[in-house]
Amino acid sequence: MSVSCGVECVLLLGCLRWACKRCTYIGSYDSATWPPATASEFEPVPRLCRLILAVYEDDLRHPQFPPSGGYRLNPEWVIKRLTYQETLGRAPPYLIYADHLHREIVLAIRGLSLVKESDYKLMLDNRLGMQMFDGGYVHHGLLKSAIWILNEESETLRRLWVDNGSSYKMVFTGHSLGSGVAALLTVIVVNHLDLLGGIPRSNVRCFSVAPARCMSLNLAVKYADVIHSVVLQDDFLPRTPTPLEDIFKSIFCLPCLLFVVCFWDTFIPEGRKLRDFRRLYAPGRMYHIVERKFCRCARYPPEVRTAIPVDGRFEHIVLSCNATQDHAIIWIEREAEKALNRMRDNNSETITTAPKVQKFKRMHTLQKEHRDALERALSLNIPHAVNAPEDEPSTSKEESVGGEDATESSENEAKAKSVSCGGRTNWNAVVGKILKKNESGEFLLKNFTIAPQ
Repeated sequence: MSVSCGVECVLLLGCLRWACKRCTYIGSYDSATWPPATASEFEPVPRLCRLILAVYEDDLRHPQFPPSGGYRLNPEWVIKRLTYQETLGRAPPYLIYADHLHREIVLAIRGLSLVKESDYKLMLDNRLGMQMFDGGYVHHGLLKSAIWILNEESETLRRLWVDNGSSYKMVFTGHSLGSGVAALLTVIVVNHLDLLGGIPRSNVRCFSVAPARCMSLNLAVKYADVIHSVVLQDDFLPRTPTPLEDIFKSIFCLPCLLFVVCFWDTFIPEGRKLRDFRRLYAPGRMYHIVERKFCRCARYPPEVRTAIPVDGRFEHIVLSCNATQDHAIIWIEREAEKALNRMRDNNSETITTAPKVQKFKRMHTLQKEHRDALERALSLNIPHAVNAPEDEPSTSKEESVGGEDATESSENEAKAKSVSCGGRTNWNAVVGKILKKNESGEFLLKNFTIAPQ
């Protein structure tokens, strides 16, 4: 009896310890060891949030959500704006904006609408582990949406970039559902820069706000130099490994779902998570806005931490009453503006002479951090892990794909090659079914359709 009681006490104490750790876990723990972000690298976030909010507006001249900061959208610079009726349900609404003040061409995509059936269809078209892309895996529906937008707007974006003297940056941004579309659109553009007139990779940027988990870990780390994800404190979407469709099937009982996911995910070893090549993650470099502390309800002056994490990339659900509130774009825009103003004030107070760390040294540090993250992914034996883009061997031109059978066989060969050769998959072979060649051998996206399965 005494032995049995002892075992029961040990089990009870273990369960109590686990419950205590899970209930007291807060969002700021995810980035506790990350270094702070600088004002220069975080500067675009608040104004890009403002552009995403503009997609939600009915009248841009009389906005329903007035700007909280100094940045105001100029309606005259809006090149194109599409609604649900114009996208035909194939993509969320978006706008194209020529920001002549900051010399940027911005494509901003809105998030999920709870009353639009097309958005749910987009999420339900997932096929987890079935859509291979650039040596990794991505969300199938979001990829189709990204391809559709690029089909529709590639000529417009190319013209805007060329007409402005090729000196502007191309920025893709989105919130929630739109963040995944923007991230995958960026991956396609970065690998086929000729689609937008030969724009340099250094001039392409993506900012995913409240990002959806849309790509496998090797892709999330590989494109961390061009894709940046912004997470506010306890936001549930970048953390939950549960597929998007399961989340929104349970939207009216979201706290129950989060609790079950939190309980189940605790028992999955970290190594097993990392080696699951089908598991999707939030993309790119992470910017975490932290504004609350343990056992304190009030919001504090926000700070921004940044890193390119490999293991521990927002893997723990936070049992917080703010988990859904922190997902709202209006809150992210306000807190990002406060954090940016605070970073600028701190710089003006502390830097009275020339800074010791010059801008080019900071850029060197970011590049080294990206390389270290890629090496970390390789050391963990993550399937399909790849080297940095500049280290990858140049690929030879593939012969034109003749039909559906040929494209399917090329995709199967790409899958086999990615597994047998450590994931160094030929980009052209992987997306042979996605991108077509014209007579001159160049890849095009025009008139692309995905065959029904």
